[in-house]
Amino acid sequence: MSDESDNEISSSALGTLEFWDNVYSRDLDNFKDHGDVGEIWFGNKNSQKIIQWISARLDVDKDKDEIIDIGCGNAMILVKLAAKGFQNLVGVDYSQKAIDLAKEVLKTNGIENNIKLDVCDITDTKETLNFVKNFKLAHDKGTYDAISLHPEESKIKRENYVKNVNDLLVPNGYLILTSCNWTRAELEKEFIKHFEIIEQLPVETIQFGGKSGSTVTQLVFQKRT
Repeated sequence: MSDESDNEISSSALGTLEFWDNVYSRDLDNFKDHGDVGEIWFGNKNSQKIIQWISARLDVDKDKDEIIDIGCGNAMILVKLAAKGFQNLVGVDYSQKAIDLAKEVLKTNGIENNIKLDVCDITDTKETLNFVKNFKLAHDKGTYDAISLHPEESKIKRENYVKNVNDLLVPNGYLILTSCNWTRAELEKEFIKHFEIIEQLPVETIQFGGKSGSTVTQLVFQKRT
């Protein structure tokens, strides 16, 4: 959780590309050797709750609307969305190792040709310009947190994140964001220029980044028109 007086949090190795390259390089080796996809950040229950909420509550057409998973990691959210019948899925991560792992996971599930994966740093406006701006839903489980922990220019990176995600979405598009570093009030302040909160999902306590008992904040934003 941040200090609301300056809306900043302490930097950490979890905010660096080197850290995540190492994590996903190890996870890729483990997956090839043992079929273990690696950490399910924030737990399976929270992930499943998001999938159910998208399926039951959001105005997202499974056959037509496009969904992007920002910081897709091992792609398990995409696997679960595909299992629910969503057809137009894209996963991006700034770690090539994460994308390599995601490709192997999709291949094992027989859906490697159904989901597009790309290396992309969502805080880099030039990179995000490569994507067509027609996503109905963006999902983020921990990526904004990692950006917030970056040792350099984290505030600028967060601002770029908000702007770039907004640009990727169609009018009235959605962003579902899960965080263990920011409260609802803090996130609302960060995103208010482009988004409004339409729902806060109930969550459990979790362990993340070596800290236990942190409360997860899980919000559904809608793009302002």
